[in-house]
Amino acid sequence: MRPNHHQFEAFAYVVREGSFSAAAHRLGVTQSTITQHIAKLENSVGTLLLLRGRDGVQLTPAGQDFYDLADRMVALDSEVSERLEGFNAMKEGRLKIIGNAPQPALKIIARFRRRFPDIRVDFGLHDWTTATSMIRDRLADVGLVTDAPEHDTWDRIHIESARYVLYCPAKHPMAQLSEVSLTDLAEETLIVPEKGSLTRRLLEQCCRQHNITLSRIVTMTTFPLMCEAVLQGIGIALFLRNSSLIRDNIAEVAIREMPDAQDTYLIATKDRTRLKLVAEFINAAVG
Repeated sequence: MRPNHHQFEAFAYVVREGSFSAAAHRLGVTQSTITQHIAKLENSVGTLLLLRGRDGVQLTPAGQDFYDLADRMVALDSEVSERLEGFNAMKEGRLKIIGNAPQPALKIIARFRRRFPDIRVDFGLHDWTTATSMIRDRLADVGLVTDAPEHDTWDRIHIESARYVLYCPAKHPMAQLSEVSLTDLAEETLIVPEKGSLTRRLLEQCCRQHNITLSRIVTMTTFPLMCEAVLQGIGIALFLRNSSLIRDNIAEVAIREMPDAQDTYLIATKDRTRLKLVAEFINAAVG
């Protein structure tokens, strides 16, 4: 028997939501219903599509191929529903937004929420590698990613540009300088994001290019945590300029070897940019 729409929908939401129970809650059905749909779909395909584990679900190679198709069907179904419902479609719904840095994502989300307060927005911060992969694998609706690559299947809209700077306590000797060299950091503890981040990749590339060795490295997972580490005297941090999270007692200092501005883009698969929710989020980003 050929798979039906409900089976593909259940499969797509299990992957997007990360579990059978979350998919059931999102679709307003029982978990057993979701389980039955997935079992019938796998039986029709003749192979496992999902691996179940304590940490959620994981796609098999066959599952990845079918998920791409299933999520396209869900996006098309959402587009049809929006056209039938008109403006009422904007009174409820949910957007999954991801980014590799809090700015400018938080500003855009705030603008969008002021216009559409009833829309649920789920926002997650990920390293650059994970964020770009999630959009490519259709695991989020919209991404706000610095230095996002071009891709045939998604739209890429420029949002803003910013260069990397050092963040240090206002009383630090470097705080009074307009620019420093990475070579000046040999005796400093440098706080950087974890591996997989764009910041870490560009820093390592720059150090190789200029034959610079930085041995005192501390890794932090998020920008707010990095800022708190600076305030606690753990070290100085490397991140993009002009974050609204910067406090008065933290100074920004330009880096001589990293003068180029990095562009942040809004990225979304082409079929999702046709959805009203995503289109209005794009308007909030560029407006």
